[in-house]
Amino acid sequence: MNRYIQPGTITAGLAAAALTLVPSLAFAQDAATPGFDEIGPYIMTTLLFCMAGFLVFFMAAGFAMLEGGLVRSKNVTMQMTKNIALYSFAAIMYWLIGFNLMYPGDAWIMAGWVGPFFSQTVLDPVGVGAADAALDYASVGSDFFFQLVFVAATASIVSGALAERIKLWPFLVFVILLTGVMYPISGSWQWGGGWLSEAGFSDFAGSTVVHSVGGWAALAGAIVLGPRIGKYGKDGKVHPIPGSNLALATLGTFILWLGWFGFNGGSQLAMGTVGDVSDVSRIFANTNMAAASGSVTALILTQVMYKKPDLTMVLNGALAGLVSITAEPLAPTLFGSLWIGAVGGLIVVLAVPMLDKFKIDDVVGAVPVHLFAGIWGTIAVVFYNGDASLGTQLMGIIAFGVFTFVGSLALWFILKTVMGIRVDEETEINGLDMVELGMEAYPEFSKG
Repeated sequence: MNRYIQPGTITAGLAAAALTLVPSLAFAQDAATPGFDEIGPYIMTTLLFCMAGFLVFFMAAGFAMLEGGLVRSKNVTMQMTKNIALYSFAAIMYWLIGFNLMYPGDAWIMAGWVGPFFSQTVLDPVGVGAADAALDYASVGSDFFFQLVFVAATASIVSGALAERIKLWPFLVFVILLTGVMYPISGSWQWGGGWLSEAGFSDFAGSTVVHSVGGWAALAGAIVLGPRIGKYGKDGKVHPIPGSNLALATLGTFILWLGWFGFNGGSQLAMGTVGDVSDVSRIFANTNMAAASGSVTALILTQVMYKKPDLTMVLNGALAGLVSITAEPLAPTLFGSLWIGAVGGLIVVLAVPMLDKFKIDDVVGAVPVHLFAGIWGTIAVVFYNGDASLGTQLMGIIAFGVFTFVGSLALWFILKTVMGIRVDEETEINGLDMVELGMEAYPEFSKG
């Protein structure tokens, strides 16, 4: 799926349908300017990008709250700092390099390696005229902002997995390179109309392009960084490390659930016809169903396996359901969305203890949720999208996986050698908040 539409793609049929949506605006025209039948799709699609972008931006708060609740109180301030910093760096890097590196597709390779690094995003002129707007499918600002919040979500995935033992600045250096270079390059293969898009790979809203990429980067970091002190005993026994605030983690999950409506719904990329608006509503319903079924599946499975429900698994079950439906949230029926999300919930419950067997310490369960469920969601596309083939979907999964995991692994090793990525033992025991930042999230309470 190409998420970048070149100017001049609005047809008369689309514009005529848009007129039926907001007929009152047609009276604002005069003989010298295009009517709403010509600029209506531009207005409606720009509005979709803005609203969906707001929702996906709010997911940054969801990630922050989820991570803040699942880490110990002595590390909460660090997680808050990382989350606001990573979003801010992502915004700057995607403007400076990423957006024009990612779109349009592989054209930057033909132009040379240097050009995109000196080609920053330029917005529409102030007060752009209707005659000019009618040539494009949406404003540059709305398109840029909508794509930006996706790359920030990718970086947030890495933050939670590596919590409680990574230094701030090496992490942010990784974020700069991930959001400015690595994500845009791999994203160009699919959403920029690159070679994977031409091969028929299908990823509607980013089960692989966003979530698996974040998961691969997090997995590489967790391997290089190593587990937290006390997580695994010498006898191989796993020692659970409870988070500081499960109410906060639950709030974060609900915020992410809400933001996902923008994540998937905005990826319709058009709101200029009755069909487009109807499809957006269908995406909302399917997205919600997958999250609910993933949550219920995790609730039931943890009751059966551990004799008590595990709230953290239930929260991650909902998120895994959301990741699973993200690759194809439009085509399935509600029942299809239910079973796709349910498999995502199953994956999380089984994958979390599997990672522990390999002594890979993922604090928030980001790898099972975003990587494993992302792979599943990308494969599940073939059940409802007749144009997708299993071979092509697997090829895309492997391509993104090899590029991101190998690149991230190399980058983490370089950062480890040059800067050091892990805090010392005393800092980890006392908490990163006071040692690294000099402030606590809950100064009136004792450390957790």
